[in-house]
Amino acid sequence: MFGDYSLGDLGAIFAMQGFAGLILFSVFLLMALGLAIIFGQMGVINMAHGEFMILGAYVTWLTSLLFERFIPAAFSGYFFIAMVLAFFASGALGMLVEWALIRHLYRRPLDTLLATWGLSLILQQAYRSIFGAREVGVTLPDWMMGSMQVSDAIQIPINGVFVMALTLLITCGVGWVMYFSRWGKQVRAVMQNRVMAGAVGINTERVDRYTFALGCGVAGIAGSAFTMIGSTGPTSGQLYIVDTFLVVVFGGASSLIGTIASAFTISQAQSTLEFFLSGSMAKVITLLAIVGILMLRPQGLFALKIRK
Repeated sequence: MFGDYSLGDLGAIFAMQGFAGLILFSVFLLMALGLAIIFGQMGVINMAHGEFMILGAYVTWLTSLLFERFIPAAFSGYFFIAMVLAFFASGALGMLVEWALIRHLYRRPLDTLLATWGLSLILQQAYRSIFGAREVGVTLPDWMMGSMQVSDAIQIPINGVFVMALTLLITCGVGWVMYFSRWGKQVRAVMQNRVMAGAVGINTERVDRYTFALGCGVAGIAGSAFTMIGSTGPTSGQLYIVDTFLVVVFGGASSLIGTIASAFTISQAQSTLEFFLSGSMAKVITLLAIVGILMLRPQGLFALKIRK
């Protein structure tokens, strides 16, 4: 298999595969951060998480069209505005869904699974009716196009570097909010003991609503990043929902470090295996390996120790 390649060629190929894995890691992590907040902190199985991501992607697409048509002079910076709009659009929808549906189903995870699965079908049909069934793609600014020449054989796409930088920034932001801010401490207090948190004056209903909205808003930012590596359609979110749940469960549902480690492990495993096998076989082998590890360690790679 390797007879036609020199060592230099193989090194370049593996370097490119590793970078492709890092881009996949970035998308997995952005998706998983929102789901880790909703599933890990709240115990809600949100099967519509992919649709919140696609809402962010559609908002990014609409923003690109508006800037291209009405404000072409500022088109180079539209993506930053699109990410903010995607965050608030997905977050606002998340607040509405929590108020109308999720708040009635706390401590009933199987019911949240069925309810959000139905919600995902509703949102998919809504996107199909509003935006059409065909997939759409955004026009990226010129500064995001092209690649950086690392060596004669290795080129790194600029938009991939941007996605990784965005992922690093969002991860640090979520980590600070959840572990160092006053509101993050309230979230963890409600997660560990809702009755006691309410007794000391924490508005648990408001914490629940804002927590769900934050998770959905982060998914919206993931949707903005998704537009740089794939086209957007009504069902595009379903392509990533299984992988996202795998990342969260494999890393440990309540652990930010576990989510990061899990996303990196799964993305690099898939990217490396795709060099030797087909994409579907790489997914199958990765899934089987994760299932085997979870049988030995069902709490995931990292499990938080909670004082009882």
